[in-house]
Amino acid sequence: MATIRKTITLTDQQGDWVKSRIARGGFTNDSEYFRDLIRQDQARNAGTEQLRAALEEAERSGISNRPTHAIRGQASVRRRAEAPV
Repeated sequence: MATIRKTITLTDQQGDWVKSRIARGGFTNDSEYFRDLIRQDQARNAGTEQLRAALEEAERSGISNRPTHAIRGQASVRRRAEAPV
């Protein structure tokens, strides 16, 4: 995998925070810490996009005559079926 060198500017407080995260032993250097933050952000955004798509699908499906508990039950079954193992 190719890498790209980036230069960032942090406040003293932010720099100290990064150093403290490294000192705790979770990361060996600044780059590892920032790559982890990016991975977390990517995962969070993927979840947001999935939710947005589900809401758009629900909106397109229109109004249902079924009772709320039946809709929730079907949604629970569907969510379990789609959940990664």
